[in-house]
Amino acid sequence: MKSFPLIIVLLATAIVAALIVTNWGNHDQPLPIQYAGTSTPSALTEATSSPSGVSEVRATTTTTTSAPNSKIVSKKAITTMFWVGEEADQDNSYISNSPSYWDDSWQEHFGGVDYPKCRSGYNPCGFTPKENTFYVALPYGEYDEEGNLKADAPKSFTFKNHWVEVVRGDKTCYGQWEDVGPIHEDDKAYVFGAAQTPLNTFDAKAGLDVSPALWQCLGLEDNGVTSWRFVDANEVPQGPWKTIVTTRGISWQ
Repeated sequence: MKSFPLIIVLLATAIVAALIVTNWGNHDQPLPIQYAGTSTPSALTEATSSPSGVSEVRATTTTTTSAPNSKIVSKKAITTMFWVGEEADQDNSYISNSPSYWDDSWQEHFGGVDYPKCRSGYNPCGFTPKENTFYVALPYGEYDEEGNLKADAPKSFTFKNHWVEVVRGDKTCYGQWEDVGPIHEDDKAYVFGAAQTPLNTFDAKAGLDVSPALWQCLGLEDNGVTSWRFVDANEVPQGPWKTIVTTRGISWQ
């Protein structure tokens, strides 16, 4: 009876020793740390078979990407030209550009018609513009027909006058968002969401309108594909697009 506890101790010691030997022979990698953010490496593990047929664990490296952000993601667009004071005709689906989405007196506040066929550098002939000649239109506006903020409109985003970067080949130019179009005013999925193509099915199926100055800066001679993205004012370098910066807010009569 006195030897019974000794037998238990010996058995327990043998079991512990066996476990230590087993774990030592199959020493695993530490648990991976997952990193959040753009292009940040994270360690993942996958099971493989060694030549001896013993299952082992090895570390692999992959890249995790953060959720898309409309401030940093570029989108491609068929790009067409429009201008302040453009008359309504079949080429623009009979939409006059004397007013804009945000300014009922856009042509007056600009200083005249930004006519594309008579230029003085990046300006129209005959007058000095009062507002930026580098401007764009994108197909989403934040207000409904009664002037109320749409329920799905981004609440922390400044629409009018926001800067947009436009790239074509090796040319990068900048303009301010001054009108809504082409054609559509509710294409939030394209302007702010994950959609890569606009809803527009009219004519060239454009997703971006640019002013004559931007058209000239990008070297466009006909409708073509560009890439665009929103940028903050502090990201915009010096250039002809900063000769006159539009600051006027919404101006409805």
